[in-house]
Amino acid sequence: MELVTIDDIRAAAGRIKGVAVRTPLVRMGEAWVKPESLQPVGAFKLRGAYNAVASLRPDGVVTHSSGNHGQALAFAAREFGVPCVVVVPEGAPRVKTAAIEGWGAEVVVVPPEQRETTAEKLAAERGLTLVPPYDHRAVIAGQGTVGLEIVEDLPDVEVVLVPVGGGGLASGVGTAVKALRPDVRVIGVEPELAADAVESLAVGRPVEWGAARTFRTIADGLRTALSELTFAHLSRRLDEIVTVSDDEIKAAMGHLARSARLVAEPSGAVTTAALLSGRVATGRTVAVLSGGNVDPELYRQVV
Repeated sequence: MELVTIDDIRAAAGRIKGVAVRTPLVRMGEAWVKPESLQPVGAFKLRGAYNAVASLRPDGVVTHSSGNHGQALAFAAREFGVPCVVVVPEGAPRVKTAAIEGWGAEVVVVPPEQRETTAEKLAAERGLTLVPPYDHRAVIAGQGTVGLEIVEDLPDVEVVLVPVGGGGLASGVGTAVKALRPDVRVIGVEPELAADAVESLAVGRPVEWGAARTFRTIADGLRTALSELTFAHLSRRLDEIVTVSDDEIKAAMGHLARSARLVAEPSGAVTTAALLSGRVATGRTVAVLSGGNVDPELYRQVV
């Protein structure tokens, strides 16, 4: 299987320049936070989606998404003047589906287990190009620009913490960081209620927990399973994966608000939760805050 390279990621950086924000490293105590919540769509997903559309130049696109990738693809499609359809699972946060529609895309709501098959069906019926949320080399390369920027902005970084859902972000970040600084520890973080990646790496193959199990976690963006492509990247380029509880995620959201003045959705706060838990290696650490598209009522409750 052909893995993404540092050259792929550097090419992606050129394509997304001026579109995706080069997010700063924000000091939080003894660590730094990479706030991808500052992107125009509120999450890192813009990097991969825009790179994919810029590379493929399709006549129209479709995807399945819990919300953030859908927003990002809708944004990219609007920039290139092509139609976009986003299939979302029932129960997806309204703040995310409303934003997808706000960027001009059509939203199709289906049961969680039907999201991928529905997107594939729509692609065939309407002649659209399927741009999956993580199972695509161009998407992974775009997400890898996060890692590229971390090493450029903090050359003596020692630990990078990155959320793991479908694995696209962790695949790209791990690729970039390990290519530039092989000695840096890249640690994935996922909710303990959706810890399929931990199990996958333990048994040596992708394991899918299914919606009945993963939908228990508050971290809606991390409920998806690894693909063969992302598993191949993570098995080679992550040093370890740790898990955090939903209570730790909620506490981390509050900590980010008070200590770094940053808004984080649950999925984006998992890395800070791991940092606060003391389960990860110490050193000059960067925690990737993957997104800030949080339901206002939930945010009020936890912050």
